[in-house]
Amino acid sequence: MTKKTLGYWFDYSCPYAYVGSLGVEALAERAGAELVWEPMLLGGVFRAIGTDQKLFATLAPAKAKHNAEDMLRWAEAAGVKLSMPADHPFRTVEALRATLLTKNDPKVIHGFFEAYWVHNRPVSDEATMRDVLTTAGHDPDSILPRLKEAKDDLIARTERAIALGIFGAPAYQVGDRFYWGQDRAHFAEAALTGKTAPLPGAPAESETPSKEHTLEVFWDFSSPFSYLGVTQVEALAKRTGCKVIWKPMLLGGLFRAIGMADLPLSTWPAPKQRYYAKDMNDWSTFWNVPFAFPSRFPTNSLKAMRLYLALPEEARAAYRNATYEAYWAHDRDLTDDAVLAELLGEHYEAAVAAAATSEVKNALKENTEEAAKRGVFGAPTFIVDGEQLYWGQDRIGLVQAALSK
Repeated sequence: MTKKTLGYWFDYSCPYAYVGSLGVEALAERAGAELVWEPMLLGGVFRAIGTDQKLFATLAPAKAKHNAEDMLRWAEAAGVKLSMPADHPFRTVEALRATLLTKNDPKVIHGFFEAYWVHNRPVSDEATMRDVLTTAGHDPDSILPRLKEAKDDLIARTERAIALGIFGAPAYQVGDRFYWGQDRAHFAEAALTGKTAPLPGAPAESETPSKEHTLEVFWDFSSPFSYLGVTQVEALAKRTGCKVIWKPMLLGGLFRAIGMADLPLSTWPAPKQRYYAKDMNDWSTFWNVPFAFPSRFPTNSLKAMRLYLALPEEARAAYRNATYEAYWAHDRDLTDDAVLAELLGEHYEAAVAAAATSEVKNALKENTEEAAKRGVFGAPTFIVDGEQLYWGQDRIGLVQAALSK
């Protein structure tokens, strides 16, 4: 029987690739798979798909702040040291070529990642390469003069990554599928073993929190990621004992307030858009919730969101859950009064009347303005204890870790 293989596509310039590299060998061992290290030039991938070479510098301030914190949170969850070099990104071409000339020696790979993300050393400087190669047991004098010999190999590998649809690092390849990001390692493991792997970032064991935490959830019916995340909030609250504060907002209004495109997905490179079409289904399977991308996307969620706020408190959860599922699992039209009437049931007439009041309209507007002021830039956004902001349903593991302390 042929042994399964796990490809790990990386470039030293990505902090998430560094974090993932420290766990991928154990993942392959658990899955009984052969690990194949796949160096690629991330800058070459970015050029091919039209992504800015200094991606971090192009982010909106709120998103840049979050991503800087997110990077450190993943490192903490993995129990590894990580710091962002002041001159990031460093040139990595020569370091990658040197890696190829050592036949992708794991000791060399780990050495270059550590040099970059622990010691903040430019990995393609000769002094750094000499130290890494020597420590890994290689003779730098026999490798460094031959770096050009690996030029075509690195180009070919990068072109192969592009052909696979890879748009970032790290990417875990299982057969003809790849999973992007160290936060998708569990999907790769499941693909190799057929078994559900633990949620990345979540504590290994349930612990009794030292205090009662609060979890604010900023959401809008119009986001698929918000739907997937919101389906998990009640279970998360049960596991951690936190108090949930629901914060409905208008995502389009938030985007306009902070200068983002009305439909961020449409600004992504084509390979990333294709990937996320599969990724959403991966997550719906993992969460065990129904999902089918609607034919009416994007949708105007203004009326549906106002109706939520127009309901009495005790009726909101049922309406919220039913409305999310109606749109994201059953392709119902949230702008259709008949659909909304069905979802609201006996509350329909009173809710419609209340939704037209300035009180409800202002409440949604104020929540949206609050979101912008507090650094929210997408949905779902989770804020723990009024301070720690987490964006995305794929950060629920990290949220659980924070709520378990």
